[in-house]
Amino acid sequence: MIPFRSKLTASFYALLSISFWGVSFVSIKAVLEKLDPYSLMVLRFGLGALFLLVILLFTRSRLRISAGYIPHLIVLGILGVFVHQLLQATALLTINASSAGWLISFAPIFTVVLSVLFLHEKMNVKKGFGMIIAIVGVFLVTTTRSGHSFEFSMNIGFILMILSTLNWAIYSILLKKLRIPYPALVVTFYMSLTGFMLTLPFIIRNRGWESLPMLTQTDWAHLLFLAIFVSGIGYWYWGKALEVLDASKVSIFLYLEPLVTLIAAIFLLHEKFILISAIGGIIIIIGVVIVNGGLARLVASAILKK
Repeated sequence: MIPFRSKLTASFYALLSISFWGVSFVSIKAVLEKLDPYSLMVLRFGLGALFLLVILLFTRSRLRISAGYIPHLIVLGILGVFVHQLLQATALLTINASSAGWLISFAPIFTVVLSVLFLHEKMNVKKGFGMIIAIVGVFLVTTTRSGHSFEFSMNIGFILMILSTLNWAIYSILLKKLRIPYPALVVTFYMSLTGFMLTLPFIIRNRGWESLPMLTQTDWAHLLFLAIFVSGIGYWYWGKALEVLDASKVSIFLYLEPLVTLIAAIFLLHEKFILISAIGGIIIIIGVVIVNGGLARLVASAILKK
């Protein structure tokens, strides 16, 4: 039986990861106006790996890993970092952040299905009901972000985003199933390093460094946010959440991502506040709470006991 405090902490880690990733669509979209997807990936994962290395050295964590787990880390780095981010960055060249936020909601569905098949996690009526409620909330949020109805259009960007959600589900299942006996921080560092090494040849081929002088201070701020909070802390905390909670429960937090994107768009892009979007956000939160076993009620009871 996993202690309640551990579940609450893991949920908080997942929530922080989703918060960073929700804002990331705005930053990626901004930087892609100056850099190609490969150059963006090299910079964000190179800086992200450097940030994680500094934390590891500061905390005096062991960097040495068993040779038997190197293939596992390489596979996770390829799926969770290289393939996933390449698919999303390329997709955002042809679709807007609102569409991306809606499409990312497929990831929890894929994860739940794969969790039942490969991790033998249980699928019950409550979890299914919570997923349906969350999907309704996602639809309300994303279809009203700019005051217009959601326009469904089948193009390469749409296909790439669907593939990225399926890829993320596979990555989350593998991260849970492989049970690599090292802290999430160490695992995330080697994954980021793998992503950096895989994309480095492309920035050389595309002469991506020639675009660096065009980056403004705002662009560099977006890059540092993507590197430190999205690629570094976000992946690290997602791994910590998966150490405690079922993959299907952690994935449900992805339904909050469009809500975070909506909030970021209001404050950073000055999009107007729309009541129905706020209602959709509340519905998303209700769905997440239902799937995670009445988490809100447990939090309230824990506070009252103090």
